[in-house]
Amino acid sequence: MANELEREVARRRTFAIISHPDAGKTTLTEKLLLYGGAIHLAGSVKAKRARRHATSDWMELEKERGISVTSSVLQFTYRDHAVNLLDTPGHQDFSEDTYRTLSAADAAVMLIDAAKGVEPQTKKLFKVCRMRGIPIFTFVNKLDRYGREPLELMNELEQVLGIRSYPMNWPIGMGPEFRGVYDRQARVVHVFSAEGSHGESEVAERSVSIDSPDILNFLSESELAKLNEDIELLDIGGDAFTREKSDSGQLTPMFFGSAMTNFGVRPFLDAFLDLAPAPSARLTTTGEREPTNPKFAGFVFKIQANMDPAHRDRIAFMRVVSGRYVKGMNAFHSRLGKEVRLAKPSQFMAAERTSIEDAWPGDVIGLFDPGQYRIGDTLAEGATDVSFEGVPRFSPEFFAVVRSKDPLRRKQMEKGLEQLSEEGTVQIFQQLSMGMKDPIVGVVGALQFEVLQYRLEHEYGARIALDRLPFSHARWVVGQNFDPRSFDWEGNRQTVQDRDGLPLVLFRDDWALQHAEDKHPELKFLAEAPMIRATTPVATGS
Repeated sequence: MANELEREVARRRTFAIISHPDAGKTTLTEKLLLYGGAIHLAGSVKAKRARRHATSDWMELEKERGISVTSSVLQFTYRDHAVNLLDTPGHQDFSEDTYRTLSAADAAVMLIDAAKGVEPQTKKLFKVCRMRGIPIFTFVNKLDRYGREPLELMNELEQVLGIRSYPMNWPIGMGPEFRGVYDRQARVVHVFSAEGSHGESEVAERSVSIDSPDILNFLSESELAKLNEDIELLDIGGDAFTREKSDSGQLTPMFFGSAMTNFGVRPFLDAFLDLAPAPSARLTTTGEREPTNPKFAGFVFKIQANMDPAHRDRIAFMRVVSGRYVKGMNAFHSRLGKEVRLAKPSQFMAAERTSIEDAWPGDVIGLFDPGQYRIGDTLAEGATDVSFEGVPRFSPEFFAVVRSKDPLRRKQMEKGLEQLSEEGTVQIFQQLSMGMKDPIVGVVGALQFEVLQYRLEHEYGARIALDRLPFSHARWVVGQNFDPRSFDWEGNRQTVQDRDGLPLVLFRDDWALQHAEDKHPELKFLAEAPMIRATTPVATGS
């Protein structure tokens, strides 16, 4: 078992792709699946000619709008590696879902538009990766169009993000003249040729050593001279590459290519799987948990309801951290304080699922959820004292009162709100002494309101109206003798309760928040929800 566990851990790679909207993240995801053999024809959501929707976009709203608004899990095998690709929402209004997904990843691929460079959403997500200390790999995309010079992009990474880069390969040409990439380690030029398939199938590729006399059969003398000049400049003035700096996130290995035309995708995938780390230890309340610990442990980082509309099911996405998961096994649920049965495990290709018998550290599996899981829950075999660091619940920035347009469908509305809040799609707050009458929803991005209305109507048959509120900040309140009645009387704020009954104050603006902090130094106003854990563990069957 020990040797098998070590072998399975070593062959796994679990990563997420981060980018600003429209940098080509969904297209790159499709092409990695294409080269990984998981699909045979790629459909880009951006191409006007595309006859197919992206594999990773499974919700009808995503297909209609051509955007990614949910996270999905994509799993495939390539070169004996078991790859777990965590596809994240591309729209910035769904960044909270991306933050949670990153908690389950061991590495991140940062996608940069060659023409636009580092964009605002990229900065935010980069900071999250930095906080977690995970390795960051950079793929400069859209070299099939004219963009900025590679050296300029390298400089921007250092100036804007504060990270040095090491180009693992170097582009030959740009725009219509983009011919291929040069592998600095192997000293090999990969030359690509488009064959009119619009990137739907693997691209023809020929490789030749830069030291071979045959190189002039592939590159012109001017292209070769420019390449040699660039390489010399990189070798003399660039950083040296070390695995230690890459693994610790101090140095980002950098790649160039075009996901749309498939140029450079396979060389990137090959190098990435060699350089990306296998699953590593995770911090718990009792110390680090090594993946080779023979006892199973994992945590829930995502809940998704209604992936199969016909069955109205709920799936809890769990990252396996240690040991071996076996179908039907029991594990201790830290928040509920009791043992539960981990039933009906699945692996995914977006919405398509396959029943599995077991899973190993690094794998992401879906568990059937009868309503007992929440984001951040820890599940551990034979241990009542293991809890992984919590997955953060962020403070919303937009708020609205929810009203049912059809009083006869109110129960469906309440059920939908409850399930979507457990997913993390929205946060539901109760007005004091009102229960679920006129609940308040809070979201991180305004587009989440549109998704909420769409899903309540199409998945629960409940049509709603949203009355926007004038608040822009929410803070959980911690401290003795907090009295909402006298506190709210001071104006520009309203106290509500979250799903756990914790007090939360909505503030109209920065001034209102600052005024409350100055006037009430005895209270703490938190931008992240306090963690709730079971207080009376009961190690009995579910």
